[in-house]
Amino acid sequence: MPWGVGIIGAGPGVGALHLPTLARLGDRFTVVHVADHGSGRAAALAAGVGAATSQGTAALLADPAVEVVAICSPPAEHARQIHESIAAGVRAILCEKPLATTAEEARSVVDACRQAGIPLLVATNHFYDEAWDRAKHHLVALESDVRTISATVALPPNGRFHAAVTELAPGPAGASSRGAPDLADPHVAAAVVRQLVLGLAVHDLPAVRDLAPDFEGVDFAAAVPPIGYTVGFRSSGVRVLLTAVMLPDGPDPVWRLTIGTSTDRVDVEFPPSFVHAGSATVRVRRGDLRTTTYRRDADDGYLREWRVLADLLDGSATMEYHEVLDDALFAVGLADAAADAIRAGARS
Repeated sequence: MPWGVGIIGAGPGVGALHLPTLARLGDRFTVVHVADHGSGRAAALAAGVGAATSQGTAALLADPAVEVVAICSPPAEHARQIHESIAAGVRAILCEKPLATTAEEARSVVDACRQAGIPLLVATNHFYDEAWDRAKHHLVALESDVRTISATVALPPNGRFHAAVTELAPGPAGASSRGAPDLADPHVAAAVVRQLVLGLAVHDLPAVRDLAPDFEGVDFAAAVPPIGYTVGFRSSGVRVLLTAVMLPDGPDPVWRLTIGTSTDRVDVEFPPSFVHAGSATVRVRRGDLRTTTYRRDADDGYLREWRVLADLLDGSATMEYHEVLDDALFAVGLADAAADAIRAGARS
């Protein structure tokens, strides 16, 4: 029998990504309950799959049909909802990125899952994309000397990110402004960049940590108008550059991870977010300018992350809690250091 999934959250990612993905994995999962926080969107999503619906988390976690919980709520709620799910006795948890917004939260939820023996998977779909395995295999097989890593993101405006960062722009009497954040204010800029590192850059940070695991420090960081960031840092002796911008009338979406070595360059081009378009494309350009393009797969990272969770549930995969925690601490440490760099730059 397939595992019953309860989904906390009813945003665009649930309707566009998780529900279609789970529909393709009907032999392993079935959606039995969808909950929102009062938006009313859960009812429409649940009706489409014949699932129960509710508001909040209590009814969903009390539903005996819910064996696996997918946490797709705003990041500030992730840690609390993981603890609630553990207390309810669920069998496994898939949490959207980021796992937590502080190091303390990350340690708390991973320790709690470890003690309860509950598999915990963070939905970093880029890391689970078969294309990333292919790129890393190329680098490992050639014993490549990785020297630089860059992640370049150009996206149309995303309402979720815009709403999140405009909450950081203080208005009269401490109220939040609903307009664009004042990036000239270093405290606002620091908060915006921290939020975006944990919400956007986090897609690629597990892959960065896979190649360069030891974070050393941020060299520079800045908020990029209207919404974006640029962050340069060092990790395991490798120079890493993260750049992202959301422009209303910008170019076609780009999401590219580039690894520079002493002998070649590896580009991993990911499909746009919220689109099921198969795996990323991997291209290798050698020093002699020859280019190799690896084949793409029909399946994407969204499918593979759920398959990995199924393997953890049936015992055919090993739960590595330390990797989940280290990924989370890497992301939070980078986000904090980038914010600190912006504030320090304003003081100097």
